[in-house]
Amino acid sequence: MNEVTPVMDAEAKVKPVPTLPDAQTVTEVEHYTDRLFRFRCTRPQTLRFRSGEFVMIGLMGDPDPKTGKQKPLLRAYSIASPSWDEELEFYSIKVPDGPLTSKLQHIKPGDQIILRPKPVGTLVHDALIPGKRIWFFATGTGFAPFASLLREPQTYQDYDEVIITHTCREVGELTYGRNLIEALKDDELLNEVIGDGFWKKIKYYPTTTREESPKMGRITDLIRSGDVFADLGTDPLCPQNDRAMICGNLPFNLELKELLEEAGLEEGANSKPAQYVVEKAFLE
Repeated sequence: MNEVTPVMDAEAKVKPVPTLPDAQTVTEVEHYTDRLFRFRCTRPQTLRFRSGEFVMIGLMGDPDPKTGKQKPLLRAYSIASPSWDEELEFYSIKVPDGPLTSKLQHIKPGDQIILRPKPVGTLVHDALIPGKRIWFFATGTGFAPFASLLREPQTYQDYDEVIITHTCREVGELTYGRNLIEALKDDELLNEVIGDGFWKKIKYYPTTTREESPKMGRITDLIRSGDVFADLGTDPLCPQNDRAMICGNLPFNLELKELLEEAGLEEGANSKPAQYVVEKAFLE
């Protein structure tokens, strides 16, 4: 069962929190597994970003043993909330000995984090040329930028079909993505803004590599075998119709790049839009 920390946490309301540089206040925390959690925080009034971009967030590091001074400990995090949201959402791993996540996993509503309001990134619609079908390929917390893009009206204006694949080791690690996609069906605001039943354009393809689930295997292997296309009832990748975004660990990104280029797709960028893009920022 997921553990959700309510916004109005009594302890958080009275706990004194030191002011941090570029400070934002945590409003909600939800833990999914012993490795994954999400949190929401206030959004700077001046922050403008495109769905799919990332920012630097963090906490103050431990005091220097000699000087006692602290330095900000920052990492790149994709913004999981869409560009129109009044708050910011992030999806994170927990690394026991990770310099940042070993501390970040213990935040509670009312605590403060550092957020540098300078969004950047390649997983944006502007980096792709027009197409008919878009693929979002994610592993683990690489789902985060797609959580933003799945709630972005432009995604459904630009494409007839939206396919999101999410590969994790265990079933519990799919919870964040599955819950988000299910919630789209009942999201009155999005159904009104984008169009009633917009979520029917989405094809969700979750897989696991260790724990038994309805679909097992690495997405790259399932592409090579043709299973993913057979399962979804879609045509194989082609440069005329398909556009793609990739966000995962480095080996996954490189292998998918190779597969997409074998299919004839060309890598794009903000300065030169093409048929697929890859996120190059990594967390710990």
